[in-house]
Amino acid sequence: MNSVTSLYNTLQGDKYIWLILGFLGIFSVLAVYSSGGAIAYKYAGGNPEAYLFKQGFFILMGMVVAVACYKLHYLHYSRLAPILLAIAIPLLMYTWLFGPEINHSRRWISIPWINQNFQTSDFAKIALIMFVSRSLAIRQDFIKDFRGAFLPIIAPVVIVCGLIMLADLSTAVLLFTTCLLMMFIGRVSLKYVGLMILCGIIVGGIIVIVGMVFPEMFRVDTWISRVQTFLGSGNETFQIEQSKIAIANGGWFGLGPGNSLQKNFLPYAYADFIYAIICEEYGVVGGLVILAAYLGLLFRCIKIVTQCPKAFGAILAMGLCLNIVIQAFANIAVSVQLVPVTGLTLPLISMGGTSVLFTCMSIGVILSVSRYVEQAHKQKLALEKLEQQADAGNN
Repeated sequence: MNSVTSLYNTLQGDKYIWLILGFLGIFSVLAVYSSGGAIAYKYAGGNPEAYLFKQGFFILMGMVVAVACYKLHYLHYSRLAPILLAIAIPLLMYTWLFGPEINHSRRWISIPWINQNFQTSDFAKIALIMFVSRSLAIRQDFIKDFRGAFLPIIAPVVIVCGLIMLADLSTAVLLFTTCLLMMFIGRVSLKYVGLMILCGIIVGGIIVIVGMVFPEMFRVDTWISRVQTFLGSGNETFQIEQSKIAIANGGWFGLGPGNSLQKNFLPYAYADFIYAIICEEYGVVGGLVILAAYLGLLFRCIKIVTQCPKAFGAILAMGLCLNIVIQAFANIAVSVQLVPVTGLTLPLISMGGTSVLFTCMSIGVILSVSRYVEQAHKQKLALEKLEQQADAGNN
């Protein structure tokens, strides 16, 4: 207990964000262990402990990544942003052309020797958010003209989101929405925000039209089917029905950890619909606690933004936070049928490898910004104290 307290006191940056990171990480291991029975029976000979240890390993590695990113001064990410984006775009193209087809889409690259798939869109999301933050920060003086807004900001956003959309519509929409909100925060003229929306609609429309003509290229049929199901005219309602049953079974306080019944029937209970299993086992109260954790992350990041003296740090922290929180809300909304099925996982809780690592990376970068804000605040207080002592000495 003393060692935990000592570690907590040693860590700099926003303590509440550290607590949220630790809570979600620990809860992830419990939730995946409980909800992974079906996939364990199918792929691990009925041994759920295999996925328990696998998820625990990725959570542990994610914590190491978060600490490493927190230790690096956040201004270094501004210098890395163009390099990361230059790597992300070819990776997305390679994934769409040559990546292995899993669940009727090409979203992953197989990493040799370790038998692990790498979802390139996770890397591209962080790279683009860093790049947009950098562009908004260094162009504050002429962000309202065409040359300052279009080429360095709008074009990369449309290109990256368009490439992601080829295989993953929901992730592309999530990232596009995040970048739009970042442009609002960065004081970009509304006419250029509207121009980016128009460009996104045009590119998205072209992809949909091409996909309808050549259905083997894009997943347009899947997108249309999900929207039809949400509107009540489709036939693929099994997932949503099982999710509702799980939430209804949980009541206010749940059936207890590991006692979910619907995990045996609900497809992707360990990933896309893990929130429904959480509600079944921990009840509405448990579901609200998870929701409060993501809201807490959002509120703490808003506080960082209001206190950060540099535009890049404020926009970067808010962009990364919005990407996590919007994805979490989208996943939760799917479970209660507020939006069509998206395929988005619950950040830092759903079973995953690269998704966990990159979510932890995002939180580590946010903590790096908060550490700088905290240090700047302490220096300001120390300077004010010295000035007060000097004034007292003169008097």
